[in-house]
Amino acid sequence: MSNLERIENYSYLLERCEKALREKNVVTLETLNALAWDLQSDGEYEEAIKFNERCLAVKMKVFGEDHKQTLNTLNNLGVVYKNLKNYEKALGYFESAFEGYEKILGMNHPDTVGAVKNMAVIYTHLKDFRKAEELFPRALEGLEAQLRKDDVKTKQCALNFRWCLELSGNSDRLIQLIASYPWLNE
Repeated sequence: MSNLERIENYSYLLERCEKALREKNVVTLETLNALAWDLQSDGEYEEAIKFNERCLAVKMKVFGEDHKQTLNTLNNLGVVYKNLKNYEKALGYFESAFEGYEKILGMNHPDTVGAVKNMAVIYTHLKDFRKAEELFPRALEGLEAQLRKDDVKTKQCALNFRWCLELSGNSDRLIQLIASYPWLNE
């Protein structure tokens, strides 16, 4: 099934869910969330924003601001704005998601660590290398603890950190990173 067909199916399902179950039903919210994600994956960013914001508004009413589902939607909005290269707006969403994740899930939860990594990437795009260089090690430490040093997510984070260090010209720290992750030099 193509993304377009999935989007059409989710749109139809969403319409049916809203009629039968109402907007605040969990199934309706998950369908809305899935539709927003597929739109984002298909590059339909403006539509993805519209559905994510709608989903966020309802989740805030139903679950409150410090619920994992609400925070996930904040994070999803950050991803969409990052893809649009609206880094300031993306950062705001990632910071809000991080604050909530840290509060309710703790610093070592995968979602919290993911938000730290997302913020580090955005700070790199914004050329705020000091903040990015503070966050990348936290993200790497969390990913290594959860997944292993050779996991694809850990490796991607290490690659992003290398990119940051190369852009900032921090060769001493880059040498340290390569010593910890020798495959970065291959």
